[in-house]
Amino acid sequence: MSFITHFESLEDKRSHINKKHDLLDVIFLTVVAILSGAEGWKDIKQFGDSKLDWLRKFRAFKEGVPVDDTIARIISSLEPNALLTSFISWVNEIREDQGQPVIAFDGKTLRHSFDGDRKTALHSVSAYAVEQGLVLAQCKSKGKKNEVSTVLELIELLELKGSIVTADAMHCLKKVAKAINAKGGDYVLQVKNNQGKLATEIAAYFHKTRRDTPQDIKTNSLTLTNDGHGRIEERTYVQLPITPWLTQSQGWTNIKPVIEVTRKRYLKDKETSETAYYISSLEVNLPQIAKAIRSHWSIENASHWVLDMTYREDDSRIRRGDAPENMATFRRFAMNLARLSPIKDSMKGKLKQAAWSDEVREKLLFA
Repeated sequence: MSFITHFESLEDKRSHINKKHDLLDVIFLTVVAILSGAEGWKDIKQFGDSKLDWLRKFRAFKEGVPVDDTIARIISSLEPNALLTSFISWVNEIREDQGQPVIAFDGKTLRHSFDGDRKTALHSVSAYAVEQGLVLAQCKSKGKKNEVSTVLELIELLELKGSIVTADAMHCLKKVAKAINAKGGDYVLQVKNNQGKLATEIAAYFHKTRRDTPQDIKTNSLTLTNDGHGRIEERTYVQLPITPWLTQSQGWTNIKPVIEVTRKRYLKDKETSETAYYISSLEVNLPQIAKAIRSHWSIENASHWVLDMTYREDDSRIRRGDAPENMATFRRFAMNLARLSPIKDSMKGKLKQAAWSDEVREKLLFA
């Protein structure tokens, strides 16, 4: 039962008279129920009632399974930052050293978690370890416009030494680059309109290099092609070192190359093309840069999409107190457990098997 020990430090805010059900029992029930496909309080209660004998193999459940309203009240009472600390403690224990891992930061809104005013819908920022497919942390943000402060909080919390941090253009800021560097990590950040002068200067730098020393472009280029879903995509990466000509690069911590990425897509008779620019603290290394940029979007495809389509997170109407944020953490906990399992099946298939089979559920929990 190693994973549940990481939650032992959580404060139980209930008065003594209301502590009929053990806090760790309820947390264990919630995680296991979500891992078995439960979406709301009623699902968790019904799962607990049907699997009480099995649950008692691992926890006492002296008073049985709480009613759904009690489960909601207990989970809502947990302090989100303390729960996040417990989650990160567990993740750090099971993370493996895989060279220089890519950690992607991105925000996500639970569209139906609002209470009255849609502006109150939970918006959170996640950190995702691409190679392992693990969510490392998720933290509530005050909205998409306030993501930067949340990212800075997560950078402080996470172990980033030796990692490559990627983030979209919103986080292309000197203070973000500085914070990543201070934690011993490298960064690859997209440059767009919020750094308009820098973006314009980078584009001009590539234009100047193509005009004056085209061989530098050819020498520092890498083209990768892949096909699927009826289309062909060609991506050309060009990486050039920082020079004094790039005056807007001043003040950026440990900035080394600038990168141009041209993406061409061929779909039947239609061809589209787009160009994006990035800055990085990595040495000039095209395969490494290409991998980091390409893999950033795994957080959308392998995390956010799975949470919405398999765990039905975007449809969740859990709104009570801190429950939306806490349940978001538990969903990511369950998703990580399923990802770590050697069972060969899709995420949805693993949840179905966990619902049907006690043996499979134990393998997902403890493998």
